[in-house]
Amino acid sequence: MDISTIASIFTQTLIYATPLILTALGGTFSERSGIVNVGLEGIMVMGAFSATVFNIEFASSFGAWTPWLAMLFGGFIGMIFSLLHAVATINLRADHIISGTVVNLMAPALAVFLVKVLYGKGQTDSISQRFGYFTFPVLSDIPVIGDIFFRSTSLPAYFAILVAIIAWFVIFKTKFGLRLRSVGENPQAADTLGINVYAMRYSGVLISGFLGGMGGAIFAQSIAGRFAATTISGQGFISMAAMIFGKWNPLGAMGAAIFFGFAQNISIAGSNLPIISSIPAVYLQAAPYVLTILVLVLFLGKASGPKAGGKNYIKSK
Repeated sequence: MDISTIASIFTQTLIYATPLILTALGGTFSERSGIVNVGLEGIMVMGAFSATVFNIEFASSFGAWTPWLAMLFGGFIGMIFSLLHAVATINLRADHIISGTVVNLMAPALAVFLVKVLYGKGQTDSISQRFGYFTFPVLSDIPVIGDIFFRSTSLPAYFAILVAIIAWFVIFKTKFGLRLRSVGENPQAADTLGINVYAMRYSGVLISGFLGGMGGAIFAQSIAGRFAATTISGQGFISMAAMIFGKWNPLGAMGAAIFFGFAQNISIAGSNLPIISSIPAVYLQAAPYVLTILVLVLFLGKASGPKAGGKNYIKSK
């Protein structure tokens, strides 16, 4: 393969990996606080829907900045939507899996209903302002490396990588991160030290909602170009697999998300690549989901998550 083909594979992998990176990071924050968030899929749906509507309505006002502002708006809506999961699991002490499943069932139905109310059909119009390709000045002039990593690449992907590094620093090198992890490991002990367990768990879930909403927003604006019921189809669950594969570590989750992004890219662009093009298209399309199942089967038993994950905390005990 020549340099241009390698650069194209790398760039497209980053594009598909970016929503997974952000959503997996969100799941990491939530589960580090002890709240299992299987509602990431629903949060991504609401982020994608709200960002698409924002993009359509305000593209003429904000121009090239529209996708970035829509990404933040999608994150905000995702955070608000994640409150449902937080209240159910923290205050009402609902089962985490059931609560997350309700979020996943409710989000697509609500989004499609609102789309029909706003646009009179089952999907939105196509957006006019999308995340395009970005070339880094100076860095793109480096021989070989510049062509692969820094020329006509995805700027949101590098933003997601930066967020992953910041998330690692916050979780493992700050007082907030120490308290978050302590609440996820032993909330009773954390409470005796004066840490507000409920506040920390709310923080973890809300951060997961914000990052998951941004992940959905980026997917809608860099890959789908519109919103429909099938825009987000399994990416939230793949993000959960990346989080587990990465052992609840932001940098590990990022690496796993890039791996799954590569699988998604190959499932679409594989027909243009040597050797892979000989594989039937149906197998390539199923590859990301098969890999997700394999990762969960092979690593879920070996991976050791937060000890208090999925366990409701009652302050009186």
